[in-house]
Amino acid sequence: MGGSRCGPGAHLVHLWPPHFAFSGHHPWDLGPHSGPALLVSLASEVQELHLAQRKEMASGFSKGPSLGLLPDVPSLMETLSYSYCYVGIMTGPFFRYRTYLDWLEQPFPGAVPSLRPLLRRAWPAPLFGLLFLLSSHLFPLEAVREDAFYARPLPVRLFYMIPVFFAFRMRFYVAWIAAECGCIAAGFGAYPVAAKARAGGGPTLQCPPPSSLEKAAALEYDYETIRNIDCYRTDFCVRVREGMRYWNMTVQWWLAQYIYKSAPTSSYVLRSAWTMLLSAYWHGLHPGYYLSFLTIPLCLAAEGRLESALRWRLSPGGQQAWDWAHWFLKMRAYDYMCMGFVLLSMGDTLRYWASIYFCIHVLALMALGLGLALGGGGPSRRKAASQATSLAPEKLREE
Repeated sequence: MGGSRCGPGAHLVHLWPPHFAFSGHHPWDLGPHSGPALLVSLASEVQELHLAQRKEMASGFSKGPSLGLLPDVPSLMETLSYSYCYVGIMTGPFFRYRTYLDWLEQPFPGAVPSLRPLLRRAWPAPLFGLLFLLSSHLFPLEAVREDAFYARPLPVRLFYMIPVFFAFRMRFYVAWIAAECGCIAAGFGAYPVAAKARAGGGPTLQCPPPSSLEKAAALEYDYETIRNIDCYRTDFCVRVREGMRYWNMTVQWWLAQYIYKSAPTSSYVLRSAWTMLLSAYWHGLHPGYYLSFLTIPLCLAAEGRLESALRWRLSPGGQQAWDWAHWFLKMRAYDYMCMGFVLLSMGDTLRYWASIYFCIHVLALMALGLGLALGGGGPSRRKAASQATSLAPEKLREE
């Protein structure tokens, strides 16, 4: 938002390669390039516009502006300006063309708050940065590549993946919070709270623009559209599935919208495998990405089957104990998968996993087998278990 913030040359400032930074082995590598993601999203938005225009012509009357619909097809210059927009060019977050356009055409940019939201968002970053430096110093990743590491006792080898993933999370928390703060400083992605914006997708409810500066200043705004990480829920949600939802949130929206929904199957697990395969390819060609990402569908299938088979049979106290155990195993699963993501090579990843006896793969297969044996996976049971577990983060917060 904020056309007056940008000036007449705003479209062409900071002409770096479009969203192609931080790839390869850079220590602050933040994952897949988002340039193609922007253009895939823009193509989808243009298609939605054409479909709406055809329906309008067929019906013979004009409807009001639809939520999130583009007013017109962007020109070549507008498309390049979107791709090269300096906001988020280094680390994201992903944003739709509609979000970019709303930012440029905000009628009262001076009424959109930025300083206080920025400070509220930025305050944990220094702490996370210190924790990253400390954990990466005490538990360096390079130690896992040395022969001496595999002479250590099994409990040490098992434990080591925990601080490695902790350092990994702290690094990304700092970088993504900083990226969000860059957007907030520019007023980018701000929408009225009443619009109920979601990460990546933008507003979910129609919210008419204010007609005066006073009315614009009276509104309450949030920056959920460009929110890329929910640190608390990433760490303390119960299920593997939920952990994915709160991590790299704008890209998760893109993956769900353009990959998951178009998968050539109706099975949730197979759709997830398809999405993870393309996500691994999007990150790069290192085998560790594929080994890690393609472990996720197995974990999803295992937790879904076992939870739907057993959790509903437990007392309220038993369900709470189940949630704590589920959370603990979820974190260990992500610790385990993170090792492939950071070690990158097939040899290093398999060597580490073999040194701890492929424990997460074995546990996931056992849980899946037990869940199948007990009849887990029925639609009604899965839905009931999902609804009950969706309250688990609040239970953990209360504890």
